[in-house]
Amino acid sequence: MTPHLAPKPVQPPSRETQSLAQDRLAGLATPPGALGRLGDLGVWLASAQGVVPPSPLDNIRLVIFAGDHGVAAHGVSAYPPAITAAMVRTFVAGRAGVSALAAAHDVHVRVLDLGVDDDLTDVPSEVIAHKVTRGSGAIHLEDALTVEQTTQAFEIGRTVAREEIAAGAQLLLSGDMGIGNTTPAAAIIAAALGLPASEVTGRGTGVDDAGLAGKEQVIDQALGRTRGRTDDPMATLATLGSADLAASTGYLVEAATAGVPVLLDGLMSVACALTAERIAPGAVAWFAAGHRSTEPAQSLALSKLGLEPVLDLGMRLGEGSGAVSAVPVLRSAVAVLRDVAMLSELMPDA
Repeated sequence: MTPHLAPKPVQPPSRETQSLAQDRLAGLATPPGALGRLGDLGVWLASAQGVVPPSPLDNIRLVIFAGDHGVAAHGVSAYPPAITAAMVRTFVAGRAGVSALAAAHDVHVRVLDLGVDDDLTDVPSEVIAHKVTRGSGAIHLEDALTVEQTTQAFEIGRTVAREEIAAGAQLLLSGDMGIGNTTPAAAIIAAALGLPASEVTGRGTGVDDAGLAGKEQVIDQALGRTRGRTDDPMATLATLGSADLAASTGYLVEAATAGVPVLLDGLMSVACALTAERIAPGAVAWFAAGHRSTEPAQSLALSKLGLEPVLDLGMRLGEGSGAVSAVPVLRSAVAVLRDVAMLSELMPDA
């Protein structure tokens, strides 16, 4: 038995509003095309919001889905699995890399334990309220999750998105924390795109050449073990994913369904976006790519989704850090569409 959800197409952002925003962009007192991607992003945000000019982005909310991965015990990461729980505590304390960026750019941060291999009894209860499992299966040896766990995590992600939207989110960001998580994320992308492990495997947290070769072997073994079982995206999450990745996918599906734009982060976020598009065709119209990760699988998935990253800074921190770093660019896109004078104002008789 495999989990299954019938694809439910998502309505795109308003085409009428998009046209109006493009007209406004063309009418600004700037040379045609001079704003480049800023203009494109401003049009995208206006169409997603359904208003021209777009509203200022005053309520941006990041959710970090945390979980451990069985493959971390098999040499795929440069760091031990215990780091996952330690980092959850660091997020709670507001001292992580993404915490500093979020404070600088006025982004609300929420961290949730979906599958950390630690009871985390010393963190606030709301952090662990949605825990599905303590770690996931090592995907080259066994399925990551049961059908029931996959569905549970996916629905939790949808619930969390609804909660953030109810809190006024104008833009949602998805983040991740989990030692070893680049391995299942790369495997998910490989399965979805029909690619071999050799094309998707990256160094993650910085493994050496031997570690990279071992990681590629793990992904290759995982793909071979699950061959014929990953045509369904929910089954892919169960066999190759984890609770945190399943929840992140549900979060993205719900955001798109609700018509709230999302700024994606790195490999894990984009793997989940690719899966969300498989579950809810058209969801990608609500997504923008915050940055280009150093992981090859992320670029392959972005190309498939037709998304061009806002930033390319060589980042590979995860946590949602690349997306948060791109927030000022999106705010700039809003500002130019809102505040630049119209050419018709300067030259009313032209």
